Amino acid sequence: MQLLLSPSLRHVTVLPGKGLREFIKVKVGARRVSYRMIFYSLLLLAFLLRLVFVMTAMDTIDGETKCSTIGCVGKRLGPRIWGRSPEPMNVPEEMYRVLEEKVGEEETQVGSEVPLSLEELVAEAKSNNKSDLRTFTLKLKAMVTLLEQKTRAAKIQEYLYRHVASSSIPKQLHCFALTLANEHSNNAAARLQLPAPEHVPYLADNSLFHFVLASDNVLAASVVASSLVRNSLRPEKVVLHIITDRKTYSSMQAWFSLHPLTPAIIEVKGLHHFDWLTKGKVTVLEAMKKDQKLRSQFRGGSWAIVANNIEKPYVIASKLQALSPKYNSVMNHIRIHLPELFPSLNKVVFLDDDIVVQTDLSPLWDIHMKGKVNGAVETCRGDDKFVMSKRLKSYLNFSHPLISENFDPSECAWAYGMNIFDLEAWRKTNISRTYHYWLRKNLKSDLSLWQLGTLPPGLIAFHGHVHIIDPFWHMLGLGYQENTSIADAEKAGVIHFNGRAKPWLEIAFPQLRPLWAKYVDFSDKFIKTCHIKAP
Repeated sequence: MQLLLSPSLRHVTVLPGKGLREFIKVKVGARRVSYRMIFYSLLLLAFLLRLVFVMTAMDTIDGETKCSTIGCVGKRLGPRIWGRSPEPMNVPEEMYRVLEEKVGEEETQVGSEVPLSLEELVAEAKSNNKSDLRTFTLKLKAMVTLLEQKTRAAKIQEYLYRHVASSSIPKQLHCFALTLANEHSNNAAARLQLPAPEHVPYLADNSLFHFVLASDNVLAASVVASSLVRNSLRPEKVVLHIITDRKTYSSMQAWFSLHPLTPAIIEVKGLHHFDWLTKGKVTVLEAMKKDQKLRSQFRGGSWAIVANNIEKPYVIASKLQALSPKYNSVMNHIRIHLPELFPSLNKVVFLDDDIVVQTDLSPLWDIHMKGKVNGAVETCRGDDKFVMSKRLKSYLNFSHPLISENFDPSECAWAYGMNIFDLEAWRKTNISRTYHYWLRKNLKSDLSLWQLGTLPPGLIAFHGHVHIIDPFWHMLGLGYQENTSIADAEKAGVIHFNGRAKPWLEIAFPQLRPLWAKYVDFSDKFIKTCHIKAP
């Protein structure tokens, strides 16, 4: 065999001979070269042969008439070396045709086991000399389909586990509530009137900063209260109204009786203390009972949701989240009754129990609401496209005529969690009636207008009554967005662990949990007794 190279090394000619062992003749121009050049030429020959093989494969897949210089090596040189003439073939179109056509399950499986990786697919194609394009494409289709099925199953399983974990009460929190309830029964210091009698007049003083927190989670409420007071520049003007249910009332009172946040004023009230709420006909409470019953009938429970093989994983995740107990909790719906709960107050800031306050919130009282009722952060503008990309279409079902005829799907949504409510302006509107009206509509439509509990009817009820505030005051997504950086979170006035990964749960994101845990005194005897440990 003889290897001839042009002076520019752009053309290679391989001539037949008696074999490499007998004779190798190398020319660069007309000049003979040394044995070292012969050695290098052999290396080059091996490389070129390997390149020709690769380019032939590329040419088979590419199949285009016009090609690049490298591609043309495979097209022009490869077939000649292997002793066949090049045949034009449009491989992409052929593959698309095979991928798009409907084939039976047996043909998709292609007789043998489906490759589980690209390496297996390529190795099998190389080892099978009779493999054609159709067989290769069907193998590829079967492999991708199988991997998609496994990925989908894994995602849904993860969503189910997270749903169970987020819906359950950790034994530490259960212990915490029971221990405090026992303390309330046995210790008179844990049964103090909150606030003290001399501070009762301050509960209706509109010159103070009034915050409202509705929660049945004592540990979470303690973090909200502690972070609020510790970051306040004028804590003596802070009044925090805590509303809880009957079962948690004694535990909540015991904690704040034994852990006063002086000079701030803390009020703890149970829902059973509001006569109009317990004795009257309250639409929200009626809706909650019907809503819970309908969810079990039409959703079929979490296992029925997971068993659905048609819906996409993120839709299943949304339905699982809709089954969360918090959406059937009066603690989550009670905010719609703020004007009735606090008839003497003109303005309050409502806080969810999964937030952490990181700055002084007194400037919120200086924001001019311009006649609007609800001061909130928009959720469709910002650098984080995953969190700050929510519009009405994200929450409402625009395939239903009741929704599509009344609202714009592209309209920006806003966030619950840290809201300024002008109660004086609210009492002049029909917001509460609108909220109840749409709750009934959703029940009559078998929960088809929206899936999640309180924000969708809130978006409807407060439509046209929202004043947009600076996003600094409310950073969202720390309960479902682990990509949030610590640096960005620390710059926000209020951070919100909305989502399943609550900071008091094991499924919390470890890098974000310290932002919440810094307000927990892990040396406290009640916390140590229940083995609530620092992250």
